[in-house]
Amino acid sequence: MEPDKVARPWTGDLWGGMASMLVALPSAIAFGVTIFSPLGAGYAAQGAIAGILGTTALGLIASSFGGTDRLITAPCAPAAAVLTAVAIGLVQSGVQPEACILMLVLIALLAGAIQIGLGAAGIGRLIKFIPYPVVSGYLSGVGLTIIGSQLPSVFGTPKGMGLWEAIQHPGDWRWQSTLVGVAVVVSMVTVPRITRIVPAAIISMVIGVLLYFGLGIVDPGLWVSHGNPLIVGPLGGSDMHLLDAVMQHVKALRAWDPTLLVQIFLPALTLAALLSIDTLKTCVVLDAMTSSHHNPSRELIAQGLGNIGSALIGGVPGAGQMGASMVNLSSGAYTRRSGVIEGAFSLIAFLLLAPLVAWIPIAALGGILLVVGYRMIDQHSLEFFRTKSTRFDFLVIVAVIVTALTVSLIAASGVGIVLAIILYLREQMRSTVLRHKVEGSSVFSKVVRHEQELSILIRNGSKTVVVELQGSLFFGTANQLFQALEPEIGPRTYVILNMRRVQSIDLTATHVLEQIKDRLESAGAYLIFTEIPYGLPSGLKMKRYLREVGLVRDTAKALAFRQLDYALEWVEAQLLKEAAYVGEDNGPLLELPELETLLGWKPGTLTALEPIIEKIHIPTGKKLFEAGTPGDELLFIRRGTVRVELPIHKKNTWHIGTFGRGDFIGEMGFLDSTRRSADAIAMIDADCFMLSRTRFNQVAEQYGATGSYLFEGIAKVLAMRLRVTNKELRTLRA
Repeated sequence: MEPDKVARPWTGDLWGGMASMLVALPSAIAFGVTIFSPLGAGYAAQGAIAGILGTTALGLIASSFGGTDRLITAPCAPAAAVLTAVAIGLVQSGVQPEACILMLVLIALLAGAIQIGLGAAGIGRLIKFIPYPVVSGYLSGVGLTIIGSQLPSVFGTPKGMGLWEAIQHPGDWRWQSTLVGVAVVVSMVTVPRITRIVPAAIISMVIGVLLYFGLGIVDPGLWVSHGNPLIVGPLGGSDMHLLDAVMQHVKALRAWDPTLLVQIFLPALTLAALLSIDTLKTCVVLDAMTSSHHNPSRELIAQGLGNIGSALIGGVPGAGQMGASMVNLSSGAYTRRSGVIEGAFSLIAFLLLAPLVAWIPIAALGGILLVVGYRMIDQHSLEFFRTKSTRFDFLVIVAVIVTALTVSLIAASGVGIVLAIILYLREQMRSTVLRHKVEGSSVFSKVVRHEQELSILIRNGSKTVVVELQGSLFFGTANQLFQALEPEIGPRTYVILNMRRVQSIDLTATHVLEQIKDRLESAGAYLIFTEIPYGLPSGLKMKRYLREVGLVRDTAKALAFRQLDYALEWVEAQLLKEAAYVGEDNGPLLELPELETLLGWKPGTLTALEPIIEKIHIPTGKKLFEAGTPGDELLFIRRGTVRVELPIHKKNTWHIGTFGRGDFIGEMGFLDSTRRSADAIAMIDADCFMLSRTRFNQVAEQYGATGSYLFEGIAKVLAMRLRVTNKELRTLRA
């Protein structure tokens, strides 16, 4: 491989990692400060360190074990929203700051473990199928929560003052802080319109710091770092200081109590679900933009390991970040190595720029998060209210948002799960389980019938109904299923259920079917199942399940057939038997003149060809011809029954038709002389006249018009069969 082709990925990963660090680090610091601020004025600096450590650990660990190229993992807004809500709740309950930090760490650790479990169980493929209204509502709730939590920081109100209290006491606002926050918000919005070379968050933060120092000219008290509530405060920039912070954190973990698991499980589960969704959503976007394919299970395991590593050293948990990943991609990154480089650059930036980080105004971080929170709000969801069909989805979004704002984000996650189930049930119940009903006089088996037989079947067709079911048969559609079948009890003797489009079935639906079966049986009628799927999308073996619950079993009034055609053939045989019709398949051998009469062909069409026609006998179960073999013979059935089947896959076949005394088969091979397309099997001993196309061609000229009569007769029969097929197709489409 050429050297430049080897170096190019490294160069792209280097620039991508550096650019994405510039995007991820300011937000991570802001998220850390937001989480730790409720604990007291002296914890903002610890929050900033937690944000940086989280960016470092997530970049190094998650990118090393993950499989998605160009994905950047860093502290994120959902993590900040959930942990901030937990921190506020703990402080209001009187829990000491050190114990609060321990709880936050344990939540992050358990969330990482849950992510690993989700990945190992393959749940990653399912998380992305959470309904959009639930995800939209939750993210909008997170965005509004972030905005509500950051406005007091922008106003410069005393620590611990909530949003409504801050609004009611404008006298507690610090105009310097408000001015810095507004300037940062304005720059966050306007900078991307001017340049995208440097991330807007970096420029906005620099503007906020410069403006803060400029205001210090008017108010020199702003230049004091110790005890100043308007800035992050001293972090300490040496390796030893950072190592001491990590070691103190590790020592604090020794104080954990197993009884705390009960309190932290729900927040951890909420956090794990949100971080997983955020990551997989970003992976899907990267796949679309790079024509790649991520492994969701592997990615969740890597994210879990990253969050555990981050929690162990005191960092903020996170997820795959859309903005940072897009910057990484656009900066030329090629591989997941860029994420590792981003984590390393985050640590280097902290060690080199710690003194500058200490002077970052809290209002500047709050201004950045105000814009982040605003962008998380799904404004497009407002359009759902205008359309009647999506109004319920809009109400779901509002319900999740209201729960997040009035109760908690944790409660909103529970509401979201419940509403996701309701959304699923709603969609299933809105669809009909009845595809269509067809009366027996409009649909027939593929047994070729003579006029007398057809007249009997048409006259008794009202005794039979074919009901094709579809979709999910479960407790939500059980009543609909009963209403579809109940009217057929009484008028029908044979109720055929075509199950081929059924996607799922539960015990409630089988109970309804059993009720229908019992009522039909008491009326002397039959319930017949056809085309039962071998397996459902859920993996359930449907036929075995129906047999185990006792619905499909060998009884006189409950039957099951592999294909609808076999069921129709059985029903037709019963109807003909009830009409005392005696078939002639085993009657005397037909001669050529009798075949001409039965087929309605001109006299002499076959008798003239008698010298080149052979007589053959096929025992029961033997094949007259086989698919794929050469053959150009036209076979006229003198006596017996022949079934023609099309091989599909392995042992599966499709029934083309059953032909009896007075019919003919093999016309396709006779017309085009290609290989046979189907199998012909003698159901009972069959005697046939056989006319070879090769022999016919040799003597065709000497027979004159007889050849024309032969092809005209074949065409008439084929046209008749095509009309029957067209009628069935129209019935199925109705």
